[in-house]
Amino acid sequence: MKRLLIFTLAILPLHAQIKDGDNLPAIDPQMAQYYHREVIPLPKDKIMGIGSVALLPDKKIAIGTRRGEIWICTGAYGDDLSKVTWQLFYEGLNEPLGMFYKDGWLHYTDRGEQGRMKDTDNDGLADTIQIISNAWGMTSDYHEYAFGSTPDQDGNVWITLCLTGSFHARAPWRGWVVRVTPDGKMIPTSSGVRSPGGIGFNAEGDTFYTDNQGKWNGTSCLKHAKIGGFTGCPVGNIFYQDAPHMGPRPTEPQSGSRIHTERQRIPELIPPAIQLPHGILGQSPTAVIHDHTQGKFGPFTGQMLIGEQTHSAVQRAYLEKVNGVYQGAAFAFLNGFNAGIVPMRLADDGTLFAGCTNRGWASTGEKAFSFERVRFTGKTPPEIKTMSVNKDGFTLTFTTPMDTKAAADLTNYSIKTWTYIYQEKYGSPKVDHTTPEITSATPSPDGLSVQLKVKGLQLGHIHHLNTKLPLWHQDAYYTLNEIPE
Repeated sequence: MKRLLIFTLAILPLHAQIKDGDNLPAIDPQMAQYYHREVIPLPKDKIMGIGSVALLPDKKIAIGTRRGEIWICTGAYGDDLSKVTWQLFYEGLNEPLGMFYKDGWLHYTDRGEQGRMKDTDNDGLADTIQIISNAWGMTSDYHEYAFGSTPDQDGNVWITLCLTGSFHARAPWRGWVVRVTPDGKMIPTSSGVRSPGGIGFNAEGDTFYTDNQGKWNGTSCLKHAKIGGFTGCPVGNIFYQDAPHMGPRPTEPQSGSRIHTERQRIPELIPPAIQLPHGILGQSPTAVIHDHTQGKFGPFTGQMLIGEQTHSAVQRAYLEKVNGVYQGAAFAFLNGFNAGIVPMRLADDGTLFAGCTNRGWASTGEKAFSFERVRFTGKTPPEIKTMSVNKDGFTLTFTTPMDTKAAADLTNYSIKTWTYIYQEKYGSPKVDHTTPEITSATPSPDGLSVQLKVKGLQLGHIHHLNTKLPLWHQDAYYTLNEIPE
């Protein structure tokens, strides 16, 4: 179904306002050495809770607000942010939480549809709107978000559909990831969604989404939306009867079990690629993007960046595939944003744009909304760059050389593990604690890596590595789904 809407609004650009004394919240004091964060001024006296961001030609940016407006920003890349201007492009969407530009069209995903819009008469206002797909259901429930991706290599938009109230599937395809093809066909793709916060792709083009702690999620996670897979929350599995291409409905998980145990019973079950320790490394993950900038955003090319709403932060994740299953390590990264992050976009020049909103939620950033950018200063932070698993431990690589004597000192490392109960109840405490023994640490001659032999690796557990080496962040959290053969 397509719809054509014509608008005759007369909207003039609004000059953004920078308030005197508008101080940023306290941040990690080391962060400014490596990354420069700035607030992009928003239109004065407008409510701009940001739900989506799209990068446009000519260094313009579109943002979608949770109130359903689309605004176009000019000057967000500039040296003088007081010259930023905004123009209202469209209003009337239903909380757009996904947006991108392609071939002259601004594509969007909101609660009820995936569509596109454009300005055909060059007056700065959208005058043509086309609905591409609205083949999923919605009620009036507050939580029925729909997060949309940028297009995959085939032009499909991936959409993750939050449960009704984050607990029920009271409208079609709630609790699923679906794909919308360029010609408007909706394909149910992966079940098991609870309450997502964003969706995107890794460097290899595989799809990942964030899901929040709650029913069947002991902690928040980054999940691989694999075609034909089931990612853990069975509420939406009632719709398998309408998706014969997906095969039979997966076996119901046993509440009170563990994900690693249930994987042996449920072959379709895809474990979380990254489990984010609740309250330690955030507690409400959102945007999912990867660093494609080949060093323009620092030394983490190819890695995942994960927005965090509650902690007003960005986490970093290194993923690897072991025995065909994604897993990897999560790290604290950037913090101190003015409000909770929901969407992010990383431009080719290495500028990270973060849209922030606190409407209905609390965060460490105390403002109601904000639009911010982050750039790499050029000074490489000393960090654990990667943490990869071996059959008998882990290999760490570093962004800068470590002193080899210190890297070989076992007293500079400790590991503890835990997991979470896989249950119908909300969330989980940390359970099944263990303390593996690090038996050796062998650094490379250049100090850029160290191999740790570990006795007592635990399948299905988060492995919290703490090191006393002189690093910006000294903790890593590795989710161990598989051990290499």
